[in-house]
Amino acid sequence: MKRRFLSLVLASAMSVTMLAGCGNKANDGTSGKSGQTEEGKIINIYSWNDEFRQRLEAVYPQVESTSKDGTVTKLKDGCEIHWIINPNQDGVYQQKLDEALGRQADASADDKVDIFLSETDYVYKYTDAAADVAMPLTDLGIDPDKDLADQYDFTKTTASDADGVQRGSTWQCCPGTMVYRRDIAKEVFGTDDPTAVGEKVKDWAAMKQTAEELKQKGYYAFASYADTFRLYGNSISQPWVEDGATTVNVDQQVMNWIKDSKEWLDAGYLNKTVKGQWNDDWNKAMGSESKVFAFLFPAWGIDFTLKPNWDGEDGEWAVTNPPQEYNWGGSYIHAATGTDNPEHAKDIILAMTAKKDNLLKISQDYSDFTNTKSGMKDAATNADFASDFLGGQNPFEYFAPVAENIKIAPLSAYDQGCVELIQNAFSDYFQGKVDFDKAKANFETAIQERYPEITEIQWPE
Repeated sequence: MKRRFLSLVLASAMSVTMLAGCGNKANDGTSGKSGQTEEGKIINIYSWNDEFRQRLEAVYPQVESTSKDGTVTKLKDGCEIHWIINPNQDGVYQQKLDEALGRQADASADDKVDIFLSETDYVYKYTDAAADVAMPLTDLGIDPDKDLADQYDFTKTTASDADGVQRGSTWQCCPGTMVYRRDIAKEVFGTDDPTAVGEKVKDWAAMKQTAEELKQKGYYAFASYADTFRLYGNSISQPWVEDGATTVNVDQQVMNWIKDSKEWLDAGYLNKTVKGQWNDDWNKAMGSESKVFAFLFPAWGIDFTLKPNWDGEDGEWAVTNPPQEYNWGGSYIHAATGTDNPEHAKDIILAMTAKKDNLLKISQDYSDFTNTKSGMKDAATNADFASDFLGGQNPFEYFAPVAENIKIAPLSAYDQGCVELIQNAFSDYFQGKVDFDKAKANFETAIQERYPEITEIQWPE
């Protein structure tokens, strides 16, 4: 993906001016290559769903109204945010975003990408300095050391290029927990207490014993082999592709996941009918008739995924510690190089990711674990942050300690593709449809079809 970006003809990084509002003259300097001295009237924001829009509407003081179809948000200064939404599935969002960024230099002011979002799985593709598509925050007048001092360090690292220049910011932090069925816990263990259940899943050895206990009662530990991948994937010691290299490195931790997934599936600890994630079978595994005991989710997974698929009463799920600390996801906000709205981009990024009160409101309204260390420490002991869906439990008590200890895995521009393709290739192996060597060969073929520039796949010895 880096090569594709290197081929784009993009506007050079711009100097940022201080603006009073939409269409107002700058006090000095210029806002872009063209020498424009006014903010544009249209702010184009690219994303894959309405999650960011909803949160912006909740806390951004400049919001006046949003159209019924959710495509246009009017601001009090007369500007309009136009939301360009494309689904993440099958790489559609990135394709559409890349096409728009490729036209950025020649696009009219109203058609320029102003702000775009990325996910942890592919954020480095956009923060890569050579790509030159995401502005350094300092070029916007944001000082990460001062303005973002309360953010979790690993989120700042994730949003930075190889030289440590931060090119994005996030409102959310995504420490992972284990979310489990209280009724199943009571039946199998005699208790649904989060502390007691946490002891039974405190590490992989304990988790395996508990999985056997669940199996004897007719339950699955997790729905799918894909459910555990993030825990292993967060522990890799080298990036999938080194910067500037053409070799995919399959880390030993990924091989450990393959070995353990096969063992767990054959042992009956996972549901063989659930192949991967983000499909109907996986969604149904979250319903009241399911025999699945637990899911490994960050905060967004509870609110955005589990809750909509649950058809029972509130209070039937609870949160406890996972068998291994991990992070899953994170949506990063970037100001696009060439934007004609740098001051609006700055204001939105600061409002959404640097204002503690705003972040706490997002946490209360949407159960997001937000990117404020001091705020989340307070939330962990504040009854106001209890969840009705979790039966009055405060999940921040479990999210906060995980967040403090997260060390982000080495990133590359190829992460999303490699993660998807390794899971797809070995799914048939897990199901007994192909042998191990064939699964490896299928992964190699899939990688080189998606990334023709890759010349080698290196497997651990």
